[in-house]
Amino acid sequence: MAVTKREIERKYESAAGGLPDLTGAGPVAAVADRGVDELDAVYWDTDDQRLAAAGLTLRRRTGGTDAGWHLKLPVAPGVRDEIRAPLSDAVPPLLASLVRSRVRDAELRPLVRLRSRRAVTHLLDADGALLAEVSVDAVRARRLPRPGGTARWSEIEVELAEDGDPALLDTVEKRLRKAGVRRSPAASKLARALAETAGPRCPAPTEEPEPVTAGDHVLARLRAQRDALVALDPAVRRNEEDAVHQMRVAARRLRSALRSFRTVLDRAATDRLDGELKRLGAELGAERDQEVLTARLTEQLDRLPRALVTGPVHAQVRAWDRERRGGTRRRLVKFLDSPRHLKLLDALDALLADPPLRPAAGKAPKKVLRKAVRKDFRTLGRRIEQALALPPGDDRDTALHQARKQAKRTRYAAEAAVPALGAPASDAARAAKKLQKLLGEHQDGVMAREALRELAGLAQRAGESAFAYGVLYGREERQADDVEARLPDLWSDLRPYGKALRTR
Repeated sequence: MAVTKREIERKYESAAGGLPDLTGAGPVAAVADRGVDELDAVYWDTDDQRLAAAGLTLRRRTGGTDAGWHLKLPVAPGVRDEIRAPLSDAVPPLLASLVRSRVRDAELRPLVRLRSRRAVTHLLDADGALLAEVSVDAVRARRLPRPGGTARWSEIEVELAEDGDPALLDTVEKRLRKAGVRRSPAASKLARALAETAGPRCPAPTEEPEPVTAGDHVLARLRAQRDALVALDPAVRRNEEDAVHQMRVAARRLRSALRSFRTVLDRAATDRLDGELKRLGAELGAERDQEVLTARLTEQLDRLPRALVTGPVHAQVRAWDRERRGGTRRRLVKFLDSPRHLKLLDALDALLADPPLRPAAGKAPKKVLRKAVRKDFRTLGRRIEQALALPPGDDRDTALHQARKQAKRTRYAAEAAVPALGAPASDAARAAKKLQKLLGEHQDGVMAREALRELAGLAQRAGESAFAYGVLYGREERQADDVEARLPDLWSDLRPYGKALRTR
């Protein structure tokens, strides 16, 4: 069974290889020697070092108190999540799945072997509680397969105790710096080993140049969302809070860029990608949409006076939710592992490596991007006006839902144009977001009414009262009427933000 540990640490190097006395550094009241460990770690990666390039490390380590497989995922500078699995000969399936979006169809193999003699010291407070663990490591690195280049060095590692105060790291660093110890320029032991041993090196991250042309701006947007799609994959698999939603947003932003900036990118090469991104969004949305719907119904039920809640409605909603959600997470993970999804990631990489640019891509960005966002804004207004012209009912609900999707597309296109257009695009994005939010309330109500009809039918067939569902249905109808009544004024207030794109 895998265990996750949040790791907050800093690495230092010192020619002397020793550790100065840290007693009295802030809350450190005592320093306890915990002995010496002999560690032997083999780091795995693809031949082209995809994990190392992304700041991920995957290793099999023996020795010490945490022998096993370790996958480290970057969270923030100096912060990583370490996911541990028991020792085995092959990469554990769980850890392999967490790097699938990086590795895809490539093979993981041993890349570097690090053997370390680790002297461990604990920093304790006045009550004897652990504040941090300090290790002095004498490291020997060898590139695999043998014979490979070798390297040796000594480093100091300070790791904060669980729930420790990060300010302690600053205090300890001041003491170390006075003793001549400096931060290590390497992000990890693996990064240093790759830099100092012979053979091919990990591709160094390269800073993207400042966008100049319209094509540069669009590709920068696509690249950022592609990176988000890949980086969020482990968090989605681990069911981290909001990860599914954020990946779905990244997929939508990619679709928006492909659709809104068709004067920049040839749609003959991007339409297939658009369809695959739509499918990914649907897979991601299955569980999320049900979660949002159930939360809405539960909240509405909780607001009802007790006298109006007849029958086991809360239990029935929970049972209905479980049945609707059954297996959605397993299906999502299976989809992320599917050849279809991996081909999508490869296709996005290929698009960015050799983009199908049209003539407008080489032009100055302001005119090209302004025209694209303005077109989306006009389409949004047309869809809102067409929807409001329809009589209340299913057709109007469908039309308002289409307007909501157009509001999202307009918002994302305007966000992508902000680096080139500045305030007018930023204002247009905020305006579209307001419309998206109001139209989202309306669509949530449409879905809630459908669910309430279904729940009422279930209650009737079970011989139970459906009265509470009818009350909620009426409330949802009134809320929808209110949204539709507010929409014309809101659109009238926000329309000028689209027009401003024409004059600046």
